[in-house]
Order: sequence, then C-alpha cells, then structure tokens
Amino acid sequence: MSYTISEKCNGCGACLRLCPADAISGEKKKPHMIDAGLCIECGACGRVCPQSCILDAEGVACVMVKRSEWSKPEITLKTCVACGICIDACPVGCLATSERPREKGVDPFPYLRDAKACIACGFCCRECPMDAIVMSEPAQTQKATSEKISQAGSGESA
Repeated sequence: MSYTISEKCNGCGACLRLCPADAISGEKKKPHMIDAGLCIECGACGRVCPQSCILDAEGVACVMVKRSEWSKPEITLKTCVACGICIDACPVGCLATSERPREKGVDPFPYLRDAKACIACGFCCRECPMDAIVMSEPAQTQKATSEKISQAGSGESA
C-alpha cells in the first residue's frame, strides 16, 4: 500500500515539492493526493508535512522531522563490495561512486555525494546485499564519511 493524504491537508505543497516519484498532485491551498501507482513509499512526504496529514502504508500519521535531523547513509568500506546496488536504489541520486580507489588502488567505493538531496528513505540500506550501509544521524555520518574517505585515500580501511 502507498502513503495517503488525510483530509487535514491544507495544500501547503511541502510534500509535492519533495516527492522523488512525482506521485503527489494538488493545487495550492487545496487538499493534495498521492497516486498509489506512482508512490515508492519513501516516506519523505510524511517527514516534511507540517500538518501531520500524511498516513503511512499502515494508516499511521507521519510526524514532521526537521530535515537537518534526517538520517543519512553511512557506508562501511571494509564490508562494501562496490556492487553499486545502493547507487541504483537511490531515488534522488545522492549516492555516487568515488573517483578515488580504496585499498591500494583497487575498486572505487560508493559515497554520499549530496547529503542535502538525501531524503532519508533508507532504500540504499535495505537493498545492500552486504549490509554495509546503516542510516545514522547527520552529524555522525558527516564525520564518519570524512574519516573513511581520508582512510581510503591513504590505503587504510575503515
């Protein structure tokens, strides 16, 4: 089941602007709706809705979360096999493959290229066959990513 919008919607458009699947439609200041056939159930609409009028697949109202507090993917390079599934799973294209190889010139690795574009859907984490990705708090993710890229460049593994 897809997400839905309750009658509490005031048509602010926050969900409409963020939906990566273009599944939400509606006019400004009028209730919006979600096309179940297009909804990818990422939950981004529920995280941005100031009215808490987005209902998840179970019918539970989503709670707005400040975008600065959304979890971000953290990739464990030691476990990652650089298959690229996480990059393909990302509906907003915020993951990319590094141009710099890790571990003495062998295989480039995925990394969070655009943290601001990340909608915290967790699709990358769910699709990773190696369980090499976890969703963590933004401050932790930024520090860990910087450390891992630094280590990868020096031949060390995180």
